[in-house]
Amino acid sequence: MQTYDVLVRGSGCVGRSLALALGAQGLRVALLGSAEATPAQREDVRSYALNAAAVRLLRELKVWDSLPPSALSPVYDMKIHGDAPGSLLEFSAWSQGVSELAFIVDAGALEQQLAVALRFAPHVQLVDSPVPAALTALCEGRASAARAELGVKFELNSYGQRGIAARLRCDRPHQGVARQWFRSPDVLALLPIAAPEAGASYGLVWSVPEARAEELLALDEASFEAALNDICGAEVGALSLASARGAWPLALARAEPVQGPGWVLLGDAAHLVHPLAGQGLNLGLADVAALARVLAGRESWRPLGDERLLRRYARERQLDTWAMGELTDGLLRLFASDLEPVRRLRNQGLSTLNTLSPLKRWLTARALGA
Repeated sequence: MQTYDVLVRGSGCVGRSLALALGAQGLRVALLGSAEATPAQREDVRSYALNAAAVRLLRELKVWDSLPPSALSPVYDMKIHGDAPGSLLEFSAWSQGVSELAFIVDAGALEQQLAVALRFAPHVQLVDSPVPAALTALCEGRASAARAELGVKFELNSYGQRGIAARLRCDRPHQGVARQWFRSPDVLALLPIAAPEAGASYGLVWSVPEARAEELLALDEASFEAALNDICGAEVGALSLASARGAWPLALARAEPVQGPGWVLLGDAAHLVHPLAGQGLNLGLADVAALARVLAGRESWRPLGDERLLRRYARERQLDTWAMGELTDGLLRLFASDLEPVRRLRNQGLSTLNTLSPLKRWLTARALGA
């Protein structure tokens, strides 16, 4: 029986990226799951906001530069609106001294290009059942069965919300500006994206309580568009649906532990955060980069599944994932409060932060993955 150095369980973006990264080191990698991009039963309306660190990894994997222009849209500015008139926090690539703050990427196109790259990865082999390996990397997502079998604690703390996603057209150009509205208890984000109409399309991510989500998903297109335009039409122009609507439940969770003898967790199998900061896949790809770095730097005598080795990965990722989870959770709870003193303070806080350039630069650098 052929043996492998690493078994990667899960063939989403994180699993495929990890297989490519470890295969590039010459490790024998088995990828459990489909390495091919299979046509979705429903239209894929997801989009990812990728920071500089994620782009750097994908470029190293020979994936980024092969993505079609229609799948990418740079973000030059970010405007965050509070729930009081004039409450605004702005970030710009120019003030940060970078070419862009992030890229908004079509999820289906990224998965397709990862699949293409795997066809040219000689050290990666697709398997349809678990195989012996020195190290098993679990990248199966929030519902990982293998994680549960290991007895890893993974307590889901539901927000009682769903994230609604769709593609939108606009009658004004987006000019590379991403926008977000905090409206107790909703969080609505418009992400500039290249398709279906270059320069005038957005990816919608609208986080709303379950009952409200049911109402919005049940609306006909015209009524849904009216609800959208009531919130943000004055800022961006008239919005209209350009796709079906999708939705998923939102929760906060962190696995404990994220590693053990011969196994390690990455991506949503290790942590879940609220999408209001757009950092979910960035965290997962940072996991990939960290694990690849740790394995590449191991002592020649130390086996891949050595628990002390894997603890190096866990320590490197602990603070970043904890901090992002706490930040998004704290922001959500702050802007979900209906108490007038809290509402007044949070909106004043946004406006005050907008005047503190050094702090804004520090926050932007963290979001960029610097």
